[in-house]
Parts: sequence; C-alpha cells; structure tokens
Amino acid sequence: MTLNRFAIPIVPEMVHPAPAVHIQDQTEKFRQVEPVRPPVGAPNVLLVMLDDVGFGASSTFGGPCRTPTADRLASEGLKYSRFHTTALCSPTRAATLTGRNHHSVGMGNIAEVSTSSPGYNGMRPASAATVARVLQGNGYATAAFGKMHQTPPWETTAAGPFDHWPLREGFDRFYGFLGAEADQFAPVLHDGFTMVDPPRTAAEGYHLSEDLVDQAIRWIEGVDAMDPDKPWFCYLPFGAVHAPLQIPDSYQGRYRGEFDHGWDAQREITLARQKELGVVAEDTALAPWTPGVPHWDTLSDVQKAVSARLMETYAAFLEHTDDQVGRMVGYLENRGMLDNTLIIYMVGDNGASTEGGLDGSFNYLATLCGAPQTPEEMFERLDEIGTENSYAHYPAGWAVAMDTPYQWAKQVASHYGGTRNGLVIHWPDGIEARGEVRNQWHHCVDITPTILAAVGVPSPTTVDGVSQQPIEGVAMNYSFDDAAAADQHVTQYFEIFGNRGIYDRGWTAVAVHRRPWELMAPPPDYADDVWELYDTSIDWSQSRDLAAQYPEKLAELQEKFLLVGCRYQVFPLDDRTNTRNLDPDTRAPHVLRSRTGLTLYPHMDGIGEKAAPRVFSCSYTITAKVEIGGSPANGVLASIGGRFGGFALYVLDSFPVFCYNLFGRNLTYVRSPQPLARGEREVTADFAYDGGRPGSGGTLTLLVDGVPVDKQRIAATSPFQFSLNECLDIGVSRGTPVTDEISLGGFAFDGRLHHVRIDVEGARPPQEQQELARIARATH
Repeated sequence: MTLNRFAIPIVPEMVHPAPAVHIQDQTEKFRQVEPVRPPVGAPNVLLVMLDDVGFGASSTFGGPCRTPTADRLASEGLKYSRFHTTALCSPTRAATLTGRNHHSVGMGNIAEVSTSSPGYNGMRPASAATVARVLQGNGYATAAFGKMHQTPPWETTAAGPFDHWPLREGFDRFYGFLGAEADQFAPVLHDGFTMVDPPRTAAEGYHLSEDLVDQAIRWIEGVDAMDPDKPWFCYLPFGAVHAPLQIPDSYQGRYRGEFDHGWDAQREITLARQKELGVVAEDTALAPWTPGVPHWDTLSDVQKAVSARLMETYAAFLEHTDDQVGRMVGYLENRGMLDNTLIIYMVGDNGASTEGGLDGSFNYLATLCGAPQTPEEMFERLDEIGTENSYAHYPAGWAVAMDTPYQWAKQVASHYGGTRNGLVIHWPDGIEARGEVRNQWHHCVDITPTILAAVGVPSPTTVDGVSQQPIEGVAMNYSFDDAAAADQHVTQYFEIFGNRGIYDRGWTAVAVHRRPWELMAPPPDYADDVWELYDTSIDWSQSRDLAAQYPEKLAELQEKFLLVGCRYQVFPLDDRTNTRNLDPDTRAPHVLRSRTGLTLYPHMDGIGEKAAPRVFSCSYTITAKVEIGGSPANGVLASIGGRFGGFALYVLDSFPVFCYNLFGRNLTYVRSPQPLARGEREVTADFAYDGGRPGSGGTLTLLVDGVPVDKQRIAATSPFQFSLNECLDIGVSRGTPVTDEISLGGFAFDGRLHHVRIDVEGARPPQEQQELARIARATH
C-alpha cells in the first residue's frame, strides 16, 4: 500500500480482488483498510510555548528566574541562542503553527484588533494548514492545551462559524482559552467547543498552569493506552507568564529580596552569566538603555519596594510554570516515552512585556486603558500582589532587564529585545549532541518545517482540497548535530504596530515607531522614524548603530524591507492600537454588524467581550424580563467583565442592583429601595453617556417596569475594554465576580429569567465616528 503524503487527507491506494456473488465463493481475500500511519519510528512531538518571557529571564539563558526543567532539557539536548519570534502573541503562534510569516496568514497583530486588510484580518487562510492538521492527516493524535489566541472574536459565539477554532485547525482535542490571557485562578475555559468551569476553585488549590498539564497527561495516557503505536502531537502553550502575575501560595516569597539591587544591576549580572553559558558572544556589550524607561537609582523607596515585589512575583510565576513542564517531562520519562519525544521548548513567544507601564500595575487592565495606579496605591496592597485579588504586571524596567543584553521589548519588532527568545530542543533518539549551544539564526516560522522533517513527512501541496501556500520557514534539523553548519535562514522581516526591521545575512536595519507602554498615546508620524543599522556578525546585541557610517547598506536593506513587505502582505502599515475598532472603514467585522440591539437568553453565557455589544464610551440600556415567585430571588441577570473591571445587573434578596466596577478601584451601586413584587417584572439599567473623550462619565438610572427607582452618577467609565479574559454572561457570572455581593460559583439567578435585551447607542454618522477616532488617537 502506497501513500501520497502530499495530499491531506491521505487516501490509501488499494487494489481489491474481484468480488464473488456470495461470500462463500470469495476465494481471494479482501485486505483490511488500515488507518494511515506516520513513517516507522516517527517521534511523539511536544511543543511547549511560554508567554512573555524575555531572552534574559530564564536561568537556562543566564537570567535570574530559576527554570530547572529547561536547564535539564538543555543539558541533555540543545539550546539555540539566535532564535526569534514576531514580538507579539497571536502573530508568533500563527507563524509557529503554520510555517508561514504572520502577515502571510492574516495575523499581523493580535486577533482582537483585526482589520479588513489581508495581512491583519485575523483569519488564517485554508491555504496555510497548521502543522497539527498535517500531522493529524498523517496518522498522529493531536491536542492543544492552553492559550490559542488564534480565533477571531466574531467567530466565538453560538452562531459561529467555527472555522478557526482549534478543533477545526487540526486538533482532535482542545482544552484552554481562546483569547489573549486568562485569570490563573478563575479562567474562562473551553473544552472543545463547550465552555466549562475550572475543576476546582482557588480556595481548593486551583491554578490554570497545573490544570493544563493535568489535562495533557490524561490525554496522552488515553492515547497510549488505546493505541500505543500511534504517535501524538501535544501543543502546550501556557497562559503563563503573561499578565496577570498570579501564583500559588507555596510560591509566594521564593524570591524575596533577590531583586532589591534593581534592574540596571541585574543587566550586568545577567550578561556575565550569559557569557559563562555561551549563549552570547564573549565580546557582547549591553545594548543601549531603552529610552523613556527610568533607571533604578531615580526611583523613590516606595517605587523600589513595589517594583521589587512585582519582579519577585514574576520570577516565581516563571519557576512555577517551568515546574509544570517538569511534571510533563517526568511523566514521559516514567512511561518510557521521553527518548523518542521531540520536545521543542519555546521560552517565550516574544520579548518581555512593558505593558505594565513604567511603574508596574496592580491591575494592568487599568494601565492598558490609560488609568494606571500610583506606586503609593500599590504599596498599600503589596502583600496581595500575586494573589487572586490582584491582576498584576511588573514595570517596564524589569522587562528591559529580562531582555538582556538587548534593547527594547515586546511589540518592538525592530530590535532583538522584542524578538529574540530562548529555545531548547530535546530528542535523545534523534539528536546525538548533548548540552551544546547552537548559534544558527532561526525564526518561529522554522518550527513547523522542523517538526515535519523530524517526523519524515512532506509539507503537503493540498489539504482538504485546497492548494497550499509554500512553507516560508526553514527546517532547523541540519543544525542538530553540526554546530558549525552554515545558517540556512538568512533573511527575515519583522513588523508589529509599525515597529519594523529586516535581518539579512548578519545585518539588521530597524526602526522603532512607537513605545510599547504607550498604547494610549497618539501614534507618531512615520516620517519621524529613525532607521538604525547593525552588523550583528560583529555586534551580537545591536549595541553600535552604523547607519551614519554605511548609508548605502541602510538604503539597500530599507528597499529589501519594502520588497518582502509587499510579498508577505505587510502593507499598509498600521500603528493603531485600541482605535482600530473605531474606524468604520477598516475595522474587522462584528457579529452584530449594524444592529444596535440584541436579545439574549439564560443559556447564552460566555460571549467574549469583543463579540458582545459595545458598551464603551456610549449610551446603552439593559432590560431583563424576570418572573418572581414567593421566595426571595437572588442571582445575576447580566454581567460583563469581572473583579478587575465590568458591570453587573443582579438581584439580591429580591432587590434589583446595578454595580459598575471601574478597574477594581471605584464601585458605583444603583439600588432599588423596594424588592421586586411577585409575577413578571422588567428590570432595566439605562446608562446615559456624557459624550466627549472616550471614558467619560454618565448617569445610570435603574427602573422596574419602566418606573425609575434609583439614579446614580458614574464619574468615569472604561474607554475601550474591561477584560481580555472575562465574558458577557446571562443569568450567571463566569470567571470572577464584578462585586463581592456576587458570590463565587456563578451566582446563577434562581428565579425565572426569560431574556435580557441589550440596546446600545445607534451607529453615528461616518463623520462623527471619524471624529471619535481622532479624539481617541489624541487621548493620552
């Protein structure tokens, strides 16, 4: 039986004997159709991806955060010192899983800020099948556990389509979350297409990273028990250590006092360790300090105390995550699977994150919306950092230190601080070398072709009847047992939020366009961008700008960037952040399209914020039709967001209440003075927005059966979002509660809830929408 592995699904070529009329007369036997199998000896594949870990964070690459599992795998395998990502979450995941550049598959930015431009529409084309689908078609069991961040928000409702959900992208099993981040103690989870609650609460010892590994081990155990000859592909992309920095109690205090020396000193310490480990060249110099980020000695004592505690929490979070990878490795070892499992451990999907702001954040969602906490506010709650009561993120200075020896950080796709990440590969049966460093230049688009080469299957020309785009990555297998092998990935472009650059045979031409901690700042003029030039064959860390010395070389690389940018759908460059959703000419589709009203039913909980009616910087009305019996009624009618920002309409001992939670700081309650009478009732929350700059205030009126019962002023509102994790829920509250008056466990409404109607302010005329977008861009 021959197999054409260039076409997925694979159809075995079978030659059957002529059939007799009766089975008793069938002398020549039919062959049983066997399931498609990979080539003999094909390894299991475990692809681990951490989130927001800079090159200089883990101990494996010289950093201060202890990662014993990565250390062990590197000592028994290889670590790559010049591996690169795209500088942002969704784009790196798309490139890693497809072997194509992120703009080539529509993921020029995170899915939540997609636009109509082909390189930024957030929809992987069918012509770029994932490595999971290719392996699945070649007989592998496939599963993903953790953060996907690949599904467009408008495809996450009950109406679908479900084309870009994990189960439609080549995974037999999926357990995790679809968005950018998750509360580690109360995540919003999906098992396949179904939203599920975590198996335990934080009080019962739940933590998401531990749950993901538990689920992955159970899946592997099931596959191996039922078909031990069937290899598997397990994709394990942790939500850690992306904000919020949340850790189990047993990890609190593990790094106490270890960062009191500050981020400037840490860079020096880390660089020395990196040279000892051989993951940077001996003559590497620290890259220039990132402009705009304060030095440690300029901070007040309060700022230092808060900053040190936030970094201690981050380090413990990273160690905890690596320990969970260790549990997986231990399981594989105990089951005798470790030697023939190709483990690819990506220590970060981009550089360290500065999104916590210059001072760090107790609730970084507020920082993203332009309302950061002061160090004094955070100091008052110092011991809550890292617990379920915080949504913390460390300061930009620590991000710069965690990217040592490079400059800049996540989102800055121009410099290695944003794009260079540690990579460990472990495969005893397939790699002879042990404990060696590989200095070949590689990129996350190289992961898919590396896996296919290790398995021994080709990149297919058609998948499910669709012709495939060429793989744009380069397999890394040539370097496995040849430390001196010449680089095969010699040219690569980068672009995120207008920050851009190109690598070409050792040279890099780069331009920083906007600072990543200034998401609310108006974008600068592209004409003001300053291009820099580095020869990384002699300057490992991009520390010496040669633009003035070699203008012809700079011009050559700038032109090459334009050429590859056209080839890979990079243009038009788009530096907008939150304001992308305000532009009617370019914004991505919304499930509501032009509708301004939506009727929802009690079973329709778990609608992602980006797919829900837009309740930001506008007026809206929420009306719940309920039926009250003889007993006091309790429960949520409608809720969006959670503990760190959102609002909820609920009933408490039959008294209707509306609570608006502004970033966990200011909670405004609007309460009825009278309980709901028996029978059918309508409870309405009507918000009249003041207008003006995004995030302005307004007046909330609570009504029962159309009659006002209370009215309160809400001085300020969230301008763009409540959460990247929580959802709009009807009749229940998943995730964390907006207010402590809503108990954990959902606080489901115990009366009869017929439906909830949400009406938002009608679409503004195009000129007014453009003006609102202009105001948003000008808002700092």
